Amino acid sequence: MSVIIGCIVVLGAVLGGFTMAGGHVHSLLHVSELVTIGGATLGAMIVTSPTKVLKDLMHAITAALKGSPYDAQMYNEMFKLSYDLLRMARRDGILVLERHVNDPHNSDVINKYPKFAHDHHAVEFLCGGLAPIIEGTSPEQTAALLDAELRVLEYEHHAPIGVLQKAADGLPGFGIVAAVLGIVITMGAIAGPVEEVGHKVGAALVGTFLGILLSYGFFGPLAARMEFMGTAETTFFRAMASIVVAFANGNPPKVAVEQARRGIGSENRPNRAQLDELFREAEAA
Repeated sequence: MSVIIGCIVVLGAVLGGFTMAGGHVHSLLHVSELVTIGGATLGAMIVTSPTKVLKDLMHAITAALKGSPYDAQMYNEMFKLSYDLLRMARRDGILVLERHVNDPHNSDVINKYPKFAHDHHAVEFLCGGLAPIIEGTSPEQTAALLDAELRVLEYEHHAPIGVLQKAADGLPGFGIVAAVLGIVITMGAIAGPVEEVGHKVGAALVGTFLGILLSYGFFGPLAARMEFMGTAETTFFRAMASIVVAFANGNPPKVAVEQARRGIGSENRPNRAQLDELFREAEAA
């Protein structure tokens, strides 16, 4: 929602200033300029990117419009679920986790926390981290496996952001291309009425305007927003990895969760009293 509000503010400020100076909004509406700039930008993105990265880019843009799901509630559910599973393993033996890890969608423990359970990637990551421990993998190997998965996660976040940023960098150039094409058309009508020549020159200048506005007002900020979203997701997954590695090293469930708590930002980090309350809620559930 904040992305949409920001875009409206940018557009409103530009159009508001233009109309206050005596301009008419309809003079900025030239479909040919949009076709030139939009088509060239899309084509460049297709040339630049593998198909998977383009698909990831579409998903990332959609996620940026929705907002990050990794809020305080998501962290609280993750902490309670982790504590539930680790407490069960400590009490009944590590093999008790096997049915939850192998079939998480039918796990009564995981499904107690609906927001977390509906995040397929988070469930898969947590279960994938616990599975090697069940099979007897050493703490060092478990940490290495999770670190490798986190590196892939970070790469897959940065790839679509890089493509969008390159598109933002190229938009002013494509705006100039559209403007030059408009000037070429103007030269063909230079002997015509002054009003017609003026209209064509104005249309050409709109190309430059649109290229710069789209770059610095929309594409660039959206790429930055996606960067923050990627960081938020990576931080969440690192917190899960921290819990799993701490448990693999023999730490009690509360200590493992406490270690992860200290590694997240203040916006989503519960204080010690709140964490104790989460533990009590998990034990009572």
